[in-house]
Amino acid sequence: MTVLSELRMRPATAGRWGWDAGTTARLVLAGVVIFTLLVGANLATPLYPLLQARLGMSSLDITVAFSSYVLALVAVLLVAGHWSDHIGRRAALVLAVLVGLLGGVVFANADSLVMLSAGRALQGIAVGLATGASSAALRELLPQRPDWASRFTLLSSAGGVAAGPAIGGLLSLLPDPTRTPYYVHSAVLMAALVPLWLLKARPAIAPAAGRPAFKVLAPRRPAVSRDARGAFWMASAVGFLSFAVFGFCLSLAPGYFAGVVHADSRPLIGLLAGLTLGASALSQLAGARGKYVVPAALAVLGASVVLVGAAAAWSSPVLLVLASIAAGAGQGIAFRQVFNEVASKVEASRHAQVISTVYVITYLGSAVPVIGLGFAVSALGLQAAVVAFTLVCGAAALVLAAVSLGRGRRG
Repeated sequence: MTVLSELRMRPATAGRWGWDAGTTARLVLAGVVIFTLLVGANLATPLYPLLQARLGMSSLDITVAFSSYVLALVAVLLVAGHWSDHIGRRAALVLAVLVGLLGGVVFANADSLVMLSAGRALQGIAVGLATGASSAALRELLPQRPDWASRFTLLSSAGGVAAGPAIGGLLSLLPDPTRTPYYVHSAVLMAALVPLWLLKARPAIAPAAGRPAFKVLAPRRPAVSRDARGAFWMASAVGFLSFAVFGFCLSLAPGYFAGVVHADSRPLIGLLAGLTLGASALSQLAGARGKYVVPAALAVLGASVVLVGAAAAWSSPVLLVLASIAAGAGQGIAFRQVFNEVASKVEASRHAQVISTVYVITYLGSAVPVIGLGFAVSALGLQAAVVAFTLVCGAAALVLAAVSLGRGRRG
């Protein structure tokens, strides 16, 4: 089946040549696509100070540009979160890569806040198209190992977000530092597009079956079965808080981190910005289980986030590093458990739609609180705003820990 026939939701072409890849190759390809798209979406983190200087932007402008990515991503998850169920996982991932290529080119050549936001929005659309498709593809490829499917999903996602700032910082040492990282990333996306295009796709799980495309692909009202509602809202709340912390790390934290470590090295700042997300990604390899794991992990997250805010007052780079790592580990363990719970309770035919809805709420955490943080920085200054932000996030984590503990005791 060709990509075009998938997009048109037409039957497979008989005898069409293609790469009939095995399960392992398909797992790797699905993970690589979402990982690479998220790397590209976060290359800009250590570049924001350069962009501020080049385009004359304020801290609030940076949060607006950052949030345009999140808002576009959320809109796509709402509108097209179920598309891969009908057009197929491969076709949705191909669309995502193509839009991601366009977004990188626009962002690299932006000469105003409007163009910068447009490039970020295209990157958000790409990640939105790939999120539900890659998660569902991984679960279908590991039907007997749903826990590992969730781990691979979160490892690819958190790993891509964590690697983006570090890679962006390193590539910014090359000539033309605000553009070169995106040209290199575009080359990597093109390389990933080749095997994805040649892959012999498996049939969509819910083809149109003669129905008009506009009815099948039309936006749907989010709905979750009764059995999965408790798990859904817990996963969404933990996700929202997690991405509020991640949004801070990827937007205004580089300036805060530079003040704590008294350095302006872009690779170092990129590495520090990605520490929390890297620890979250690596925590997916841990095998922690039990009904008290989630509240304990959330308590670690809450305490560690508060210590991140205290690091500047105490002028302690060591505390900043240790607290960032602990916050990421706590978040990763907690989110994997609640994510796996809701994924295991959702029927296969609606997996992409429901998981996309979880990510709608999750990604809003990277927009709404971060924009509020941008206003707070304008009013209070960076350090005071960060302290207030981390105190609120820490308190929210402890509240969720208490809620999770109550759910665990009820059984």
